[in-house]
Amino acid sequence: MLGFGRRRRLFSALLQVQKRPCQPSRNMRLVQFQAPHLEEPHLGLESGVGGGVVDLNAFDSTLPKTMVQFLEQGETTLSVARRALATQLPVIPRSQVTFLAPVTRPDKVICVGLNYADHCQEQNVRVPKNPIIFSKFSSSIVGPYDEIILPPESKEVDWEVEMAVVIGKKGKHIKATDVMAHVAGFTVAHDVSARDWQMRNGKQWLLGKTFDTFCPLGPALVTKDTIADPHNLKICCRVNGEIVQSSNTNQMVFKTEYLIAWVSQFVTLYPGDLLLTGTPPGVGMFRKPPVFLKKGDEVQCEIEELGVIINKVV
Repeated sequence: MLGFGRRRRLFSALLQVQKRPCQPSRNMRLVQFQAPHLEEPHLGLESGVGGGVVDLNAFDSTLPKTMVQFLEQGETTLSVARRALATQLPVIPRSQVTFLAPVTRPDKVICVGLNYADHCQEQNVRVPKNPIIFSKFSSSIVGPYDEIILPPESKEVDWEVEMAVVIGKKGKHIKATDVMAHVAGFTVAHDVSARDWQMRNGKQWLLGKTFDTFCPLGPALVTKDTIADPHNLKICCRVNGEIVQSSNTNQMVFKTEYLIAWVSQFVTLYPGDLLLTGTPPGVGMFRKPPVFLKKGDEVQCEIEELGVIINKVV
């Protein structure tokens, strides 16, 4: 858990980032958080961009305290969150809470490779005919302001900003026309990648992607009904304040509907499952010379309307 001073520095950086063009808008922003006065994590609503948190469990003590359980109850719990959003409720100051990943311990973390046309161009490879699917273990998930730990087993740790889709309803063999009924919302993900394991050492994609802390997530689950078009959002990544990735989700080769329909042919999707939809160009591996993350770096991953996550590399 981050100390108070560390959180204040991160939140100051967050406020600076929010003055830039890539700003998220006001909407239903579901979070998981901890606070000194709470014995266990609670569910909450982020009260606007960079604001404090409304405690949903204090608003209705019958609500579950994890996002997966919240999503499993579907419209019943979502309707409670909507009532809370429309009510003037006490707000816990942001400085007094620790944000957790909006989803923890999902059944699956599914990832898509080469899913941005401009990322394919960067590598001089053809656009895939079908989605390239791999995964990360859920133990790689950390919060939106937690630290990324450089593993001693890798010397080539890279950045990848991605939009993550959060599943809200169980399904198998889902038709593309029915997909959005199975989606709860969207969040920002950082698909941290150990390139030496992914591209060499037997090309172990899973191992290269799933070291502990290699999936920062958050800051909130933004519900689908408050986003006009998830496939037309600015997406960017900064390392130490320098923009290294800048694109738009309209560059995605396979959109959310196609991806979920495709994946659900093979596996049953459950509430809380995450689908990371790919990264735009600008990753460190394809720079000349290649650039990788080092101790002390700070990575900011930001998506319009969804928010920004800020993670220090240690």
